[in-house]
Amino acid sequence: MKPLKIEFCGEWYEVEHPSDFHIGCESDLVIDDNPYLHRRFLRIYEDFGMWWLANVGNLLSATVTDATGQVQAWLAPGARLPIVFPQMQVLFSAGSTTYEFTIHSAEDYYNTSAAMAGSGGSTTIEPIPLTSTQRLLIVSLAEHILRQSSPGRGEIPSSAEAAARLHWSMTTFNRKLDNVCDKLDKVGVQGLRGGKGNLATNRRLRLVEYAVATRLISQDDLYLLDKNDRELTAATDGADG
Repeated sequence: MKPLKIEFCGEWYEVEHPSDFHIGCESDLVIDDNPYLHRRFLRIYEDFGMWWLANVGNLLSATVTDATGQVQAWLAPGARLPIVFPQMQVLFSAGSTTYEFTIHSAEDYYNTSAAMAGSGGSTTIEPIPLTSTQRLLIVSLAEHILRQSSPGRGEIPSSAEAAARLHWSMTTFNRKLDNVCDKLDKVGVQGLRGGKGNLATNRRLRLVEYAVATRLISQDDLYLLDKNDRELTAATDGADG
């Protein structure tokens, strides 16, 4: 078995045959001293001649994607999946913090194209369509993660903090959050539907995980926050004048 390499916050770790490798707050890769994080949350190990990623926690879930963001899986407690891509991105949240690390494999069982074939020989990516305010809302929640120079950890704001950042009322923010979560839920994104045991905090965290992991938003969208600020300032100046 060829070794794996793990990248987290600019630091590198190697997983070699026949060792297991654990990720958590008291593990081979110590993520953080976050009290909401399991001592051992994720496990990387060899089985059937392949490397596997398993969720050995009993509460948290993780979002796993390939390098393009086109292949996405939600790794719930007790679940496992084979590491079959040259690069896999793993995101998960504990408390109000979202963490991110990357698994690099020398094996290349499968690879994905960054684009889908379109008509007339052209190539095009087909993202989930978002309105401008829906994209702005997601960017406001993911701002701290998107502004990182080296992916690793980022705080997710509360609904009140995000609403204030956007200069929206809580009613407006919650309505738009409901709308974007409903849209993604209808196309099969798990963990966004409201209901018993699925609090708003968990929904915000899951929304950020999915949006960042699947490249639904990126650093290129951060300009939307500045644009929103400028538009508010212009409207305020106009009213004062």
